[in-house]
Amino acid sequence: MTALYPWLKALHIIAVIAWMAGLLYLPRLFINHVGLAPGSEASNMLNGMEGRLLRIIMRPAAAATFLFGIGLLFVPGVVDWSLGWIWLKLALVAGLGFAHGHMEKWRAAFAADRNQRSARFFRMINEVPTLLMIGIVLLVVAKPF
Repeated sequence: MTALYPWLKALHIIAVIAWMAGLLYLPRLFINHVGLAPGSEASNMLNGMEGRLLRIIMRPAAAATFLFGIGLLFVPGVVDWSLGWIWLKLALVAGLGFAHGHMEKWRAAFAADRNQRSARFFRMINEVPTLLMIGIVLLVVAKPF
């Protein structure tokens, strides 16, 4: 497993980048979608973009992120489970998963012309993945505790 470490790490980072791109872009699409008339050409176009972003990029990238991340956890000597940073990092990763799940629900609401959220709400939501990512990167690089 140790020989696979650099490959697992590289694939994990690539998957995280792809997933984060989707997590950062999808709320921007929602912001643009909020004011459109249901069934309009623009609304239908955004519905298609949102669906493809989730189906083609976000879901596979999230699955790959978790798959390669779990693989990294099994490499001997990579994680000292007695330190606190790994537990907080995993909690923040769970937060990204939670955000992704909510984005799936909000996208379904848009697709069914049932969105009840404002553009302001999605502007605030757009910051959540960024803040979680910053925390995760700081914890993984600095391992502060």
